[in-house]
Amino acid sequence: MIGRGGGQSIRDVRFLKGVDLGITQTNILNAYRRANDFGALDGRIVYIAKLYNEEMHLLVRARSGVTSVDQLGGKKVSFGEINSGTQLTARDIFGRLGIMPDEVNLSQADALEKLKSGEIAAVVVIGGKPSAAIAKLKGDEGLRLLPIPFAKQLQDDYLPAVLSDIDYPEWSSLTKVFRRLRSVRFSSPTIGPGAASRIGVLNPLWGVFFQNFSAFHQKPRHPKWREVNLAAVLPGWARFAAAEEWVARNREMASSRTQFEQFLQSQPGQSAKMDSAEGRERLFSEFIKWSQARERR
Repeated sequence: MIGRGGGQSIRDVRFLKGVDLGITQTNILNAYRRANDFGALDGRIVYIAKLYNEEMHLLVRARSGVTSVDQLGGKKVSFGEINSGTQLTARDIFGRLGIMPDEVNLSQADALEKLKSGEIAAVVVIGGKPSAAIAKLKGDEGLRLLPIPFAKQLQDDYLPAVLSDIDYPEWSSLTKVFRRLRSVRFSSPTIGPGAASRIGVLNPLWGVFFQNFSAFHQKPRHPKWREVNLAAVLPGWARFAAAEEWVARNREMASSRTQFEQFLQSQPGQSAKMDSAEGRERLFSEFIKWSQARERR
């Protein structure tokens, strides 16, 4: 199903029987729990995995004279379409910062056109860096990115982020003026229903998802997928039990793999034995002895 934003994903997973998984945003998930908009979510929403981070991008005209987010108070700022994750996030961040812009709700394409014409002062774009929407502007549209301070009011649900010339090499305004631009980020977890009656549907889905996740690391997938750690915890939320068991098993495997890499580094030339079945068996026996010796220290 085509999503309609992080908030709608939470609603659909919570109430629609035909929806078994959804992707939302941690800041929205936490906000809905505090507001109790959908009733108590503890035990009714579980997470499967904490996915990639998304960053907030704030665009203004390069010659507008706006150099600080504080200057957007009272000015027209596009928060994205109504009920989108961008709108909910922008409202939350501006509200916490105590800044009151004149919110307008436009599609991304319309918002950028009105920004260039001077009809609005800024556009909020949410996306994992490098965001295709930002990159395709190439910094030659008379626009610039505005820094967002990681203020104390944001630190409960957000993390600091940096947008750099490495992320957006085409943005001359970024490289010349800032080079490293402050922003904020949050993660996008996969969630599912906590209801026991729906766990039978969820069980086969998480297994396929986890076991084939390495496919997301291959090109042309977005580089953000490579920063995902399936074992990462989502503070304050329970993981789907079967997924938690898988993570526990594979954490042990990952630990063993790390130890094996350390063993190879401590034994120069040993990796050549990996070329034959007999060599691999001999090398594994030596690894076991090495591991046991480490444990006795």
